[in-house]
Amino acid sequence: MTEQYVAAIDQGTTSSRCIIFRQDGSIAAVDQQEHRQIFPKPGWVEHDATEIWSKVQAVVAGALAKAGLRASQLSALGITNQRETTVLWDRSTGQPVHNAIVWQDTRTAALCERLGGEVGQDRFRASTGLPLASYFAGPKALWLLENEPGLRERAAAGEIAFGTMDTWLIWNLTGGTEGGVHVTDVTNASRTLLMNLETLEWDTSILEAMDLPAAMLPEIRPSSTVYGEATGQLAGVPVASALGDQQAAVFGQACYAEGEAKNTYGTGSFLLLNTGTRPVASEHGLLTTVGYQLGEEAPVYCLEGSIAITGALVQWFRDQLGIIRDAAEIEELAASVDDNGGAYIVPAFSGLFAPYWRSDARGVVTGLTRYVTKAHLARAVLEATSWQTREVVDAMYQDSGVPITSLKVDGGMTANGLLMQHQADTLDVPVTRPVIAETTCLGAAYAAGLATGVWSGLDELRSHWKQDAQWTPRMTAEERDAEFRNWRKAVRRSLDWQED
Repeated sequence: MTEQYVAAIDQGTTSSRCIIFRQDGSIAAVDQQEHRQIFPKPGWVEHDATEIWSKVQAVVAGALAKAGLRASQLSALGITNQRETTVLWDRSTGQPVHNAIVWQDTRTAALCERLGGEVGQDRFRASTGLPLASYFAGPKALWLLENEPGLRERAAAGEIAFGTMDTWLIWNLTGGTEGGVHVTDVTNASRTLLMNLETLEWDTSILEAMDLPAAMLPEIRPSSTVYGEATGQLAGVPVASALGDQQAAVFGQACYAEGEAKNTYGTGSFLLLNTGTRPVASEHGLLTTVGYQLGEEAPVYCLEGSIAITGALVQWFRDQLGIIRDAAEIEELAASVDDNGGAYIVPAFSGLFAPYWRSDARGVVTGLTRYVTKAHLARAVLEATSWQTREVVDAMYQDSGVPITSLKVDGGMTANGLLMQHQADTLDVPVTRPVIAETTCLGAAYAAGLATGVWSGLDELRSHWKQDAQWTPRMTAEERDAEFRNWRKAVRRSLDWQED
């Protein structure tokens, strides 16, 4: 039998990748390119969507060349993407009307406060599972309509298309101005603040409240289904999946059963708990989101704890402070001391996400004495990720009543053994990394392969999952509790900084 291959495009916050997988889930080839980060004002983060499309085409060509494959040998193509990042473009020219507004961007904070009115952050939570926050895509689109002259009228006339990065890529992959398919999947739609979690359709009452024209919205489709055939360099390849990056990691980590959880450590960190086929409302600062939908099957929902800054804190330590030259150096530096020396870093660069949702918070370094060295600060940088994750896990237990007995992890930061050990210590549960750490791309590939018959079902996919490393707790309960109290004190000192 001829080997089948599935390609996955991972359009991330800092780079785009294409990974080609074999039928056993192993990697045949990878290609990756970074794109520019644009910071027009404090708190504003943008990407050039045209540059991203160009980089995506380049990495697809690169991966095919490295694998020694022709496009015709691909059985399917899947897409996973940075979520909430929002682009509006002209349907006739294919040109974006503005740089894409990135998920980290905080320019819509005041707009969200205005939309909340007397009700506040929870105005749309019952329908969407989300608080009104600058994180989500709908308010970003509204900001563009309000700030780009003539754009609202053009959008109402159907001249403008709205999408997150999955939508932008699928439209371009399937022909763009020459018949491109304008769709999004349920996972990405669930991050817009515009989709009803129960009906999986755009919520007309929210569109009216935000004064957003329905004419610019994509069609909502399942995560695993054929949207159309690619044109250009991938001509004829079925474009057969789309999942927001964190939901793709859930799928790639084989968290198919209720109660299974994973945490992805990237620019930010995102912990998702499978809650089954009914959405679980959160009362402790978490998000209710769609995990995935396979064809016409019932959707699977998740509780999510979204942490804005984890890997980005290491980048800041490297690029803004210049204390290390390479991100990998932080582990050796941090390991040169036994503890953090009393120092804590709360990386609220764009406010705090789960479980606080405080856009007024800003980053702080606390507990400094003359004793503290750059090594102690390096340790505090890593520990900030562990403690933020601990707060999310505690909130998940309060909402679901399901204790996490182990945590599957993935993402670039899992290569840092010191961090993974500290994560096991803070949670007091084993932390497990799979053999294939590229679970985001793997999830997109799995979903595309299911839609095209490459794989038979979830049981086959589950059989591919293999453990690579595991860390077990070593910290005493007394030490854990004392350190957590100090972390919570540091968080309190980050609040109420931004008044405007």
